[in-house]
Amino acid sequence: MEYYAEIRLRGDEYNDGYGNGMTLSGSETTRGEVLLSSSESESVFETKKGHRITVLHEKTKDVTIVQTVFENCTKEDAVVELLSSFAIRGITADRMHRATSFWSAEGKLLSQDLIDLNMERSWANHGFRIEKFGQNGSMPVRKYFPFLILEDSKTQHFLGVQLYLASSWQIEVLRNRDEITIHGGIPDRDYGQWYKTIHPDESFTTPKAVIAEGDSILDVCDKLVKAQSPRIAEVDQDLPVIFNEYCTTWGSPSYENLEKIAKKLDGTGVRYLVIDCGWYKGTEDENWFVTAGDWKPSQVLFPKGIRQATDMIRSHGLIPGIWFEFENCGKESEAFQKTDMLQKRDGFPVTVGTRRFLDMRKKEAWEYLDEKMLKLLKENGFGYLKVDYNENMGAGVDGDESYGEGVRQSVLKSQEYFRHLAEEMPELVIENCASGGHRLEPSMMELVSQASFSDAHECTTIPLIAANLHRVIRPEQSQIWAVLREKDDADRLYYTLTAAFLGRLCLSGDIFALSDEQWNIALAAIPFYMKISGIIRDGKTVAIETNANDYTKPTGYQIVRRVLGNEELLIVHTFEGGNNPPVERFLEGKTVLDSFGSSLEKDFQGKAYLLSSRA
Repeated sequence: MEYYAEIRLRGDEYNDGYGNGMTLSGSETTRGEVLLSSSESESVFETKKGHRITVLHEKTKDVTIVQTVFENCTKEDAVVELLSSFAIRGITADRMHRATSFWSAEGKLLSQDLIDLNMERSWANHGFRIEKFGQNGSMPVRKYFPFLILEDSKTQHFLGVQLYLASSWQIEVLRNRDEITIHGGIPDRDYGQWYKTIHPDESFTTPKAVIAEGDSILDVCDKLVKAQSPRIAEVDQDLPVIFNEYCTTWGSPSYENLEKIAKKLDGTGVRYLVIDCGWYKGTEDENWFVTAGDWKPSQVLFPKGIRQATDMIRSHGLIPGIWFEFENCGKESEAFQKTDMLQKRDGFPVTVGTRRFLDMRKKEAWEYLDEKMLKLLKENGFGYLKVDYNENMGAGVDGDESYGEGVRQSVLKSQEYFRHLAEEMPELVIENCASGGHRLEPSMMELVSQASFSDAHECTTIPLIAANLHRVIRPEQSQIWAVLREKDDADRLYYTLTAAFLGRLCLSGDIFALSDEQWNIALAAIPFYMKISGIIRDGKTVAIETNANDYTKPTGYQIVRRVLGNEELLIVHTFEGGNNPPVERFLEGKTVLDSFGSSLEKDFQGKAYLLSSRA
C-alpha cells in the first residue's frame, strides 16, 4: 500500500483507458511525478514542471492523518483541476462498504462485492473500472457520507477512510489491474466544477482525510470515529438530557407553553429546554419556515420579551436553548431581499424553493449575525444553540475562481463563524442540525457538542438509524429524539426511549397529556440513561446485528452491543415479526446489573441491559 498524490493541471493530457469523462486521475502530471524523498510521516514529489507536492501521512496510535500540499515553485500560475486529499494504490480488496444517506434515512450501510459493480480487472489489464461517488454543495451528507471501507474477505483486512470536508467532495475507487487504487477530497473540475489558481511561490493544502485499518467494519469505524476531536462544552460533557419543545408546540413556542414545560421538567434530571423554530413569528398562524432570517423575537409569543422566558426557564433549574438557521433565510423575511449579502450564481441570488443563503465570506453577513443572533444569545442568557440548515446551495456560487471553490470557501467561512460563536461564548452548547443529519461530517462534528441524528422523530426506524450512526460519528454527540405521545402504550414508550440510549437522550412530545404511569416510565429512563452514559461516551460498539432491510416497514430485530472495560450496554429492538430475538446468546456468561424496557415477546418492543462480564 502506497500513498501518493492525484493531481491534474490545466493543459495536461488526459489519461487513456476510456476513463476521460469519468475521472481526471492518472493525468500527465500524476504520471510524471518523481519521488524526491520519503519518510514515515511524508512523501515529497516533484512534477515535470517543477512543482512540489508533499503528501503528509502522520500515523497516530490507531489512524493515519493524510493531507496533500501543492507548492508552485515555478514562475507561472498553476491551475489545479484535481488535487487529492488522499490517494492510495496497491490495495487488495474484493468488497466495498459505504454509508448511504437520504432525509430521515441516514447511514444505511451499502455493502457490495466489486464483481457486482463490474470491477473485475479486464482480461488484458486495460480499461479503467471506476466507481466514483460524492456530493455537490453545502450538505456533505446527502446520498453518501464522505466515508469508505474496502474489505479483503480472504485475509479479513479492512481499510477505511473519512474525509473532513463539509462542502462538495468525491471519492474514487479505480482498477486497471489486480490491485485497487482509491483517492478522494475536493471534487475535480468535471465532478464538482472545482479548480483553483496557485500563483508562483504560493501553496495550497487540501482538507484532511483519516485512514484506519482493522479486522472488521466496526473495528475500523471505531478508530475513525474516535479520531474526531469535538469541541464539547464543559456543561455538556456528562451527556445530560435535552428537552426540545418542537414536537410539543409544533413551531408555536409561547411563554405559556414554555412555562408549563419548565414546571413539568423541574427536578427531573433534564438539563436543557430548547426553544425550537417559530419563536420569531409575527402572528400565531404565520409559517415559521418562510419567515426565518430576520430573527426578531415574537411580540405575540413573548409579549414581555424573550428574556422573561429564559429567566423563567433558569428558575426551574434548566438551561435555555434556542433554534436558529443563521446561514439561510426564508422568502417572507426581510433578509431574503438583502441581496448584497446573499449567495449568487451567474449574478442571481441562489434561490432554492423558499430559501436563500447568506454569503458567509462577506463582512456584512457576519455583522448581521452578530447583531441579530450573537447579541440575542448574550443578552437573553441562552446557554444552548441549535443550528439548523434546511437547504443546499448547490454545486457552485460566484465570488472565487471557480463555482466549486466558491462553495468550498463559503462553507469554510461558515465553519469559522461557528468558531467565532464558541470564542465569544465558551460555555455555549452548540447543536449541529441540517434537516436532521445532512451535516454529520467530521469537520462539522468537531465544532459542536451535539448533532441531530435525523429528522425521523417518530418513526419505527429510529433504532436502525441511530445504530447506523455509530459507524460515522461519536455516539456521545448523536442526539436521538424520544417523542412521547398520549396514545403510546408502555411498549411503545419503552421502544422509543431505549432507541435514544443509542446516543444522547432528547425528550419531546405530549408531556402534559401523559398519564402518571406514562410519565413515570419516561422519568425512569433518565437515571438509567445517566448510568449508561459512560459507555455511550467512551465505549466501543462491537456488534450491530439486524435482519431489518426495508426501512419503511422494518421486520425482524436489531441488537447493538457496546463495551467499556468489564461493562456492556446491550440494546435490543423487535420489529414486525421479530419477537423473541436471540438475546440469550449475548447474555451468556454476563451478569445483568440493570435493565429498562419491555419483555421482547411482541413486535415493536425495546429493552436495554447494563451488563457486567466480571467473574
